[in-house]
Amino acid sequence: MATIEECRSALDKLSDNMAGADGNVREAAALDRSLSCRITDLDITFVGRLKGGRIEVLDTLQGPPVEKAQIRLAMSGDDLVAMVGGQLNFAKAWGSGRVRLEAALLDLFRLRKLL
Repeated sequence: MATIEECRSALDKLSDNMAGADGNVREAAALDRSLSCRITDLDITFVGRLKGGRIEVLDTLQGPPVEKAQIRLAMSGDDLVAMVGGQLNFAKAWGSGRVRLEAALLDLFRLRKLL
């Protein structure tokens, strides 16, 4: 099972990957939205913002977040690490229910470019 530190490191790597992206991916990552990433097996939530093409993690909370973020992800720590490491395809994981992504419809259309 992935640790809190490994999950945080995976989010940092994802942020770096998004910041270095070109074209449609960079455009999709340019949203300015509140963001939460719930790690279900560790019962923690990273909260922050997607801003300027980067993920800014502002806090780590025990359990679910108090406030509902505009973009919400939920998955196991192992799935987060595997996705960022390239061993797990996001679209397949989302389609099978291993990963949950909730956002406004227009945000989902923009975010699909990241997938």
